[in-house]
Amino acid sequence: MLTAGMNTVNSTAQLIAVLVIFVLVLALTLLTTKWIARYQKGQWTGGNIEILETCPMGNGKYIQIARLGDTYVAMAVCKDTVTLLAELPKEQIQMPSEDGKKSLNFKDLFQKAKAAYPEDGKTHPKEE
Repeated sequence: MLTAGMNTVNSTAQLIAVLVIFVLVLALTLLTTKWIARYQKGQWTGGNIEILETCPMGNGKYIQIARLGDTYVAMAVCKDTVTLLAELPKEQIQMPSEDGKKSLNFKDLFQKAKAAYPEDGKTHPKEE
């Protein structure tokens, strides 16, 4: 009987150890991935080439607007080819402004959805 109890304790300890190691490996993977992403982003900053916008057009097909030095171009990017579509004047490029840029966060979306469906189950039209 004593050996059966020791086997259960030993098995539980092994399970906890495996779970702790698994969580540590996941955390290490996350940190490594973030570090590599920052490193690679740092390699490309300050250059003369910048992708301003990408719009998917199908499976593996995109239209991109890029800045090459002081020239702006629109190009079609496919699996095996890149085709120049047009050279764009700087006046036609709409750069996103940092102050006008609002990112969506879950809390705001949740509050908006919660306001649309009150707890009493009756929907009230919004007054504007």
